[in-house]
Amino acid sequence: MSYPKRTAALASAAALAGSAVLLAAPAAHADVVDVDYRCQTPIGVKSAVSPIDIKGVKSGSGYKITMSWQKGVSSSPVELGKGAMSPSATIALGGADSGTLAVSGPANAAAIPANTPIRISDLSGSYTPKKSGKVTFTPGTLTIKALGTTTTCTPANSPKPSLTLDVTAAGGSSSSSGGASSPSSSSSGGASSGAQLPQTGPEDSAVALGTLGGTVLLAGAAGVLWLTRRGQAARR
Repeated sequence: MSYPKRTAALASAAALAGSAVLLAAPAAHADVVDVDYRCQTPIGVKSAVSPIDIKGVKSGSGYKITMSWQKGVSSSPVELGKGAMSPSATIALGGADSGTLAVSGPANAAAIPANTPIRISDLSGSYTPKKSGKVTFTPGTLTIKALGTTTTCTPANSPKPSLTLDVTAAGGSSSSSGGASSPSSSSSGGASSGAQLPQTGPEDSAVALGTLGGTVLLAGAAGVLWLTRRGQAARR
């Protein structure tokens, strides 16, 4: 195969592999769900249906969760001046996780006329997975505080989840890298302390043989010297 054809083949294979990775990567699933809110207000019970959208964006080891309303769910008999209304809500967790997530948002940036549906700003909060798997996010209770009063709106229609995330818990099972030291580290520690094991390698055998040979030579020289001196004494 020629070089240009081989390059084109490799590029095509890489593109196919990249497509396979993209297809295999888990993606978040989000839906806009209609929530039938029953609101307990200072002037009685109000009801309204609002489409709710929940989105999740990866942020560090967790996610930033944002809850959005497409319609107002309550109203006030008097005008609410700028910054007079403070909203917050809860999101029910399901699937691999449980409990609730608190979300909140800024106060109203403009005055809200009397008897006008209160438009809720986007509410957000941080979610850190405690368990791995698919986690669902379902709209929960909405709380509106304004002019010293509190309005509580609860879903009456058991809405389905608006968002599903495939998450991984932070700080999963850790491998035991500490504790007992390995044999190699133990032996190096022993060497550093000055204790050395006897060696029986070829070099040490040669040293031993050399020492033995030297001993034999010295013994022979001593014997010759002793015999020589003895002979001299006998001749005298």
